[in-house]
Amino acid sequence: MSENDDQLVPPVSAPPLTSPPPVTSPPPAETPPVTAPPVTGPPPIGAPERPGVSEDTDERLGDPFEGWPAAESAAVIEEPPTDPRVEHVRGELDVPSGFTVLEGTPLGNRRSVGVVVSRFNGGVTNRMLQTALETLIEAGVSQDGITVMPVPGAFELPLAAMALAKTRRYACIVALGAVVRGETPHFDYVAQECASGLQLAGIETGVPVAFGVLTVDTVEQAEARIPKAAETVRSALEMADLFARLRASARQ
Repeated sequence: MSENDDQLVPPVSAPPLTSPPPVTSPPPAETPPVTAPPVTGPPPIGAPERPGVSEDTDERLGDPFEGWPAAESAAVIEEPPTDPRVEHVRGELDVPSGFTVLEGTPLGNRRSVGVVVSRFNGGVTNRMLQTALETLIEAGVSQDGITVMPVPGAFELPLAAMALAKTRRYACIVALGAVVRGETPHFDYVAQECASGLQLAGIETGVPVAFGVLTVDTVEQAEARIPKAAETVRSALEMADLFARLRASARQ
């Protein structure tokens, strides 16, 4: 045994075995409780209506279009206009000098005129006929130069006008009638076919056919427009004279 044998060497001990610290997860985040929207009933009668708020609108800002100017056409009309009539544009036609002008005059001397008139709505059409006959006499058309052809209604006016025009005995045709709007679309069909048919009669025969058919909403409107029959007569006579001048100029 050496001299170092007397020295005590402490025993080597292994470090104590320790278990790893437990893995803990972070506490869950607190979530606010989900509450259902309060159930509200309809607003009380008389309460102002609340403007709708979408997901893109902040309710605290109020109406985002409040400062925008409203278009005039967006105004609310509480009552219909008291007088919705549209007046014709006043003024006379002025053809510049230096041009050849063919123009007729509403004179009936030595002319024969055919008048087709509807018996339907006779309380109006009878007065229109009397006005038309008086205007024809005043324009110089002799009584024996006027032929009156009554028909059942406005729908039959085009056929009668074409039949008279095809005889070539009349310088012009005056068509008189009245169609009053009712509760069904019947008004639209009759008025449209009457207007297009009378125009076709003039186009196919070359004889002027004047449109004197009232298309109105009420009987009162029709009665107020009975003097239109005189305007129809003057239009027919003017066109007849114009066509006569046109034929005369073509022969020169």
